[in-house]
Amino acid sequence: LEAIGHPTEKVELLILGGTWSAYPRAYQRWFVQRCLEALNGCEAPSLNSAQAANEGAGHRNVGMVIETRPDCISPSEIAHLRRLGVTKVQLGAQSLDDELLRRNRRGHKLSETQQAMRLLRAAGFKIVLHWMPNLLGATPQTDREDFARIWALEDVRPDELKIYPTQLLPGTGLAESWQRGEYAPYTRPVLVDLLADIKLLIPRYCRVNRVVRDIPSHHVIEGNRRTSLRQDVLRTLAERGRQCSCIRCREVRSGNVLETGLRPESISYAAAGGTEHFLALETSEDRLAGYLRLWLPGEQSPQPTLADLAQAGIIREVHVYGPSLPLGEPSNGAAQHAGLGARLVDWGERVAGQAGFPRVAVIAAIGTRPYYRRLGYHLGESYMIKSLGSGGRRVRSSTEVH
Repeated sequence: LEAIGHPTEKVELLILGGTWSAYPRAYQRWFVQRCLEALNGCEAPSLNSAQAANEGAGHRNVGMVIETRPDCISPSEIAHLRRLGVTKVQLGAQSLDDELLRRNRRGHKLSETQQAMRLLRAAGFKIVLHWMPNLLGATPQTDREDFARIWALEDVRPDELKIYPTQLLPGTGLAESWQRGEYAPYTRPVLVDLLADIKLLIPRYCRVNRVVRDIPSHHVIEGNRRTSLRQDVLRTLAERGRQCSCIRCREVRSGNVLETGLRPESISYAAAGGTEHFLALETSEDRLAGYLRLWLPGEQSPQPTLADLAQAGIIREVHVYGPSLPLGEPSNGAAQHAGLGARLVDWGERVAGQAGFPRVAVIAAIGTRPYYRRLGYHLGESYMIKSLGSGGRRVRSSTEVH
């Protein structure tokens, strides 16, 4: 990456493929420690030592992502993930329809997806949901209905989304169903039409990371083989005179932004028994320069099992867009390093304080801890903590989307 001109001072570590939670915990600790040692450029006697060294390393970990199943999430698993330094969890739900889950032998139910997302949100994790149209037993209409449930159900509403249209591969049970005439992959026009329809349902607070899985076309027996499916969908939307409002479709990329010209947008919605606040800074062209996710627990939220989270509003994510810049380099008009992160954190603290929360906890990645210390935070057990004073009377925030 350095050889082709990329700054590598800030590294997000994604550990994907399979079910992370199925590996022995001793192996998980070893694996994460070795990854951090690679970033640090030296070995360490323990995982804690490797984490401490990474706070000031030349290649800092600014996010750690694992992939698991809904039925693997528990309070014990969440505490373990925090000890590893995980900040984001990708959850393989695939469908919110129990009958489809049963027919496709997923081994979990909607209720387990809802409970997993409640626990993850209450612990501050960023949540990526995996969803698959064209499963065995689905139709384009039932897929549209299932996709709408993602946003209708208070205990779902993910931060990010990966859409994986089912692809028919040799040697699978689904291929056998296809051979028996029990399953038919959607044609490309049907699939593109479906994806164009559901993309318009995605709220402004969610990012769509994928709309297709990059499986080489020669492995696919029948159905979609195009890896450029996202472009096909966006082209279809443009032909209809419509456009998606998800984060990926709006984010600032290489263009410059002026901090003084940004407008704030606040979206509040019910989630996990509390209220999620999506606080965004946007350009006049509706391009997203940065945002913060703040979750305020309510009376029906899961009780915190981690001491850092007691009586705290939780900053789950602070993200500033634009070209990646080396640490300490001036922004020169780019969104990064222009003070937008500090501005968003201050905004989140004010929202939490006005709701009566005496402190804020940030699920900060290991390499971002020094940044939060400069903003007045200190390290608790595994979260960065800041006291907001006594605060006012705790009130319920609006659960409407504005």
